[in-house]
Amino acid sequence: MRIRLHGTELECLHTAQQLASVLDVLDTSQPYPDRPPSRLVRHYLTVATPIDNSQISKGD
Repeated sequence: MRIRLHGTELECLHTAQQLASVLDVLDTSQPYPDRPPSRLVRHYLTVATPIDNSQISKGD
């Protein structure tokens, strides 16, 4: 799964750290700055989600 974070550099880094506590972060991109005059950046995370087989519906 790919997740895009959009915000200030500090917001993106903090959020990426929080997501890493519940998801398996496989890759984190470099920050991509928005066009000026914006000070926001985009970070892309590639994550693996933990799958709980007991919660997967089999069409019952």
